[in-house]
Amino acid sequence: MAVKQLSVFLENKPGTLANLASILADAKINLKAMTVADTKDFGIARMIVDDTDKALVALSSAGQTAKVREVCGFKVPDEVGGLAKVLGILAENGLSVEYMYAIITSDSDTAHIVARVDDNEAADKVLLDNGIELLEF
Repeated sequence: MAVKQLSVFLENKPGTLANLASILADAKINLKAMTVADTKDFGIARMIVDDTDKALVALSSAGQTAKVREVCGFKVPDEVGGLAKVLGILAENGLSVEYMYAIITSDSDTAHIVARVDDNEAADKVLLDNGIELLEF
């Protein structure tokens, strides 16, 4: 089950990220996960939110450039080697991970991971077949 991720292109200058957070807050959008990658002139904020469609409208209305992409979300046992095991399963099945990031949760037994893989449907099937629980938002 793919997870919808928002990617927002941002200028790399003071206050831009604060403005993004304010746009979401004003629209009553709850931010579930976020990672920011930057270069000298711009950055990309990748986010999982509680209402992707509403967030997209709010961002667009505020003049922000945003795209929606499906990514793979899964739980990893919170133990030594847990992530290595899951990434090994993906690799053994010929699936490549472009990027990934973790989600902070109160669940103490598992870590929650979002990954951009080259084939979401294949990754979901492989993970489920190997007893890995998928994330749902």
